[in-house]
Amino acid sequence: MSLTYQQVTHAAMQLSPDERVDLAEKLWVSVDTPEAIAVAWDEEIAHRVEKLDAGEIETVPAEQVFAELRARLK
Repeated sequence: MSLTYQQVTHAAMQLSPDERVDLAEKLWVSVDTPEAIAVAWDEEIAHRVEKLDAGEIETVPAEQVFAELRARLK
């Protein structure tokens, strides 16, 4: 017998928070394969390059970013 979505959801909600996190991670990995991640990053990179080339975004030098982070962390 196959469980329904509702039955699985109900059973999952009976788990402890740690068990639900573990289950969520296992489910996520089962659908988010390394290939899918690579494709998503390729698309995001292409999108960012297009915006940069179009002058829609500006870059910030790494030295400036690190200096601002250090100042915030003090």
